[in-house]
Amino acid sequence: MSKKYVYLLFKNEANASMRELLGGKGANLAEMFNIGLPVPPAFTVTTEACTRYYDDGKKIGQDIIDEIDRAIPELETVIGKKFGDPKNPLLVSVRSGSRASMPGMMDTILNLGMNDEVAEGLAKLTGNPRFAYDSYRRFIQMFADVVMDLGKSYFEKILKEVKAQKGVELDKDLTASDLQEIVALYKAEYRKLKNEAFPQDPHTQLIEAVKAVFRSWDNPRANIYRMREGIPYSWGTAVNVQCMVFGNKGDTSGTGVAFSRNPATGEKGLYGEYLFNAQGEDVVAGIRTPKPISDLQKDNPEVYNQFVKVVETLENHYKDMQDMEFTIEHSKLWMLQTRNGKRTATAAVKIAVDMVKEKLLTEEEAVMRVGAEQLDQLLHPMLDPKANKKVIATGLPASPGAAVGKAVFSADVAEEWNKKGEKVMLVRIETSPEDIGGMDAAQGIITARGGMTSHAAVVARGMGRPCVSGSNDIKIDYAKKQFTTTSGAIVREGEWVSIDGAKGQIIEGNVPTVQVEMTGDFGTFMSWVDKARTMTIRANAETPRDAKQARDFGAEGIGLARTEHMFFDASRIQDMREMILADTLEGRRRALAKLLPHQKKDFKELYRVMDGLPVTVRLLDPPLHEFLPHTEAEMQELAHKMGVTVEKIKERAEKLHEFNPMLGHRGCRLAITYPEIAEMQTRAIIEAAIEVGEEGISVVPEIEVPLVGSKKEFDICKTIIDGTAQTVFGEKNKTLKYLVGTMIELPRACLLADEIAETAEFFGFGTNDLTQTTLGMSRDDTGAILEEYRAKGVYVGDPFATLDQEGVGQLVRTGCEKGRATRPNIKLGVCGEHGGDPESINFFQSCGMGYVSCSPFRVPIARLAAAQAAIKAKKGEKKAA
Repeated sequence: MSKKYVYLLFKNEANASMRELLGGKGANLAEMFNIGLPVPPAFTVTTEACTRYYDDGKKIGQDIIDEIDRAIPELETVIGKKFGDPKNPLLVSVRSGSRASMPGMMDTILNLGMNDEVAEGLAKLTGNPRFAYDSYRRFIQMFADVVMDLGKSYFEKILKEVKAQKGVELDKDLTASDLQEIVALYKAEYRKLKNEAFPQDPHTQLIEAVKAVFRSWDNPRANIYRMREGIPYSWGTAVNVQCMVFGNKGDTSGTGVAFSRNPATGEKGLYGEYLFNAQGEDVVAGIRTPKPISDLQKDNPEVYNQFVKVVETLENHYKDMQDMEFTIEHSKLWMLQTRNGKRTATAAVKIAVDMVKEKLLTEEEAVMRVGAEQLDQLLHPMLDPKANKKVIATGLPASPGAAVGKAVFSADVAEEWNKKGEKVMLVRIETSPEDIGGMDAAQGIITARGGMTSHAAVVARGMGRPCVSGSNDIKIDYAKKQFTTTSGAIVREGEWVSIDGAKGQIIEGNVPTVQVEMTGDFGTFMSWVDKARTMTIRANAETPRDAKQARDFGAEGIGLARTEHMFFDASRIQDMREMILADTLEGRRRALAKLLPHQKKDFKELYRVMDGLPVTVRLLDPPLHEFLPHTEAEMQELAHKMGVTVEKIKERAEKLHEFNPMLGHRGCRLAITYPEIAEMQTRAIIEAAIEVGEEGISVVPEIEVPLVGSKKEFDICKTIIDGTAQTVFGEKNKTLKYLVGTMIELPRACLLADEIAETAEFFGFGTNDLTQTTLGMSRDDTGAILEEYRAKGVYVGDPFATLDQEGVGQLVRTGCEKGRATRPNIKLGVCGEHGGDPESINFFQSCGMGYVSCSPFRVPIARLAAAQAAIKAKKGEKKAA
């Protein structure tokens, strides 16, 4: 049997479950037919036909055209009109319909089937020539713009000129003869632009319109939207061909858009707008001011009451807030579309909680109604929506929230100005670990380089600082202390600049911010979330402030404490540099002895905040050269403080320099070559745990060895750790339980996980570096390449933001399976940035991870994503059974 490409929605050939084939619009139209709502008859050309259109070199196969041709008589029979018949014409709309909602991204054509004879016949049939020629002029303009790609401007100019000549302001004030004149002018302009007459054959119009909708799947705005939303190019769009009903037939006709609840607040009650004597595009075009939907109760109470009942039916059927389009034709209501409405995070939570109270949803169904990423809106300040904003550049939305500050171009200046009470915005080409103090002092961060998981992005998210990273629109000049934008703006040091970290926007001046309120519904909702999930949520944190923030957001431990961040503090960096510059073991030990009390204090503070919850401490990971000064002035200052020559510092820096530090002398390699560093850190971890234990806080430290690629590497490090722990136990005359595990961040470690698990008690998957080492891509240097790759469909999303499940994911799954095969009770978790990404969390659930760890401000998002993953997994198990 040949493949079916066209479905008659009014003949019960389809339903809401066929979204992948019919797109969201087609599936929902079919469902409205099936439940008996007033819907104009329609058929859908499937997404598979779109995919084949591209496979066939942008041509519609004759078999698909034949199916469309067979569908038209079916429409004619059910509606009692004939396509192209001037005496009783059938007109149709042709609309796109992807399986994922893409509002405004693709194209629509209304009034298709109009031609000179049909316009004349429709005028006679309806006794309303104004309606007939208004519909015809609209169709010519849409067809010329959408199907023939001639643009709107030529036709809008004609319309404007005629209105000026006639002395009218609104389209609806044009007479029938005015509109006939416009039609003639439109057709003449079309002939001039295309060098051919406007097509009069309705069949030709229809096939060309279907092709145009398929083409719109690949238009620039649709491609940009898909990349941003992670919608695969391969899905394609369906095309919905529907009998026209007309809102422009006079004052008893109209059109509108409405939501079943307020999409901004979630309050129950109709929210929307409508216009009489108008077609759909008039409501959103802004030419006329629409009326609030509540006015329809006065204007036409019968239609209003019917609409209220339809809305109630749709909400009860879909069990979600609905976004609907409708037309009224001579006081008869027609439903043109329904879909689950887009809403703010505040509205999403309120609607979910209210629908449970209304017994429309179970708690688990309510948990599935809120997008995990939406919660970001509830956790950060935002720019005042009422304020004027001039966007001067854009970059990556690296860390959400709004920030406003005076531009500064170095971390030192940021700290200095912050101490004086100034609000600052740190602007850097890229950030390094040395910039931590300035990042902490800043309201927000802007970088010209770096991706979503660059140093700036990761640290900013951890601190809860808004950040726009990798902005190709800005050029930073440190010497002049300014940045310029491709739009021509110049921002100098000390001038105000604002950012919207959720949108990746850099905005001129001091834009006011507002705090988003977290209502009581949020607590109720999150209690359902925690009831549903099976994975624990930890946080990446190394300061008491971050740890407290994480706990406030519901973190159940620390999954990654990066000890290197602790060494960049001004009171410690000197001792760290002394250790690096020491020529002997004794010299290094002396410097490490100075660092020990600082490290111990850090760990005690973390243990106290976590109050018995697990804390995973990663031993020193980055290469040592990162801690040394980089500029001549900084080297001279260090030489003076340490009483050594600048040459010695340069010589040491040169010796430590690496061409590829990410794959160089770092991680466990540092512990193996400089065991004294691991000894000091282990001593600090164990002594801190013993001492807080004396305060009544029970701690089981988890000591994590980074960048392990073999069991032998791990065992050497574990011997150092265990030996140091035993020494401390002897000195303190006390013991405690501790775990030693490893970060799995190399492909080799995944493949040899069964061997490593013989001695490792837990695995923390470091998916940032695992992605880099698997793809052979630097997360900081491949931003431009990734954009090109995503545009060409190599990757659907950014693999550093959402786990590459086909490649990196298979290594993660292999590591989990091999680890459990050797040690069935091994602790498995994720501590890369993917630990806060909902799609990645869903994958980690399928791997049987015990926890994910993420930035503090991502903790609520991870909690919700983990709950949704658990609910999906449970449904999958039931289905399989």
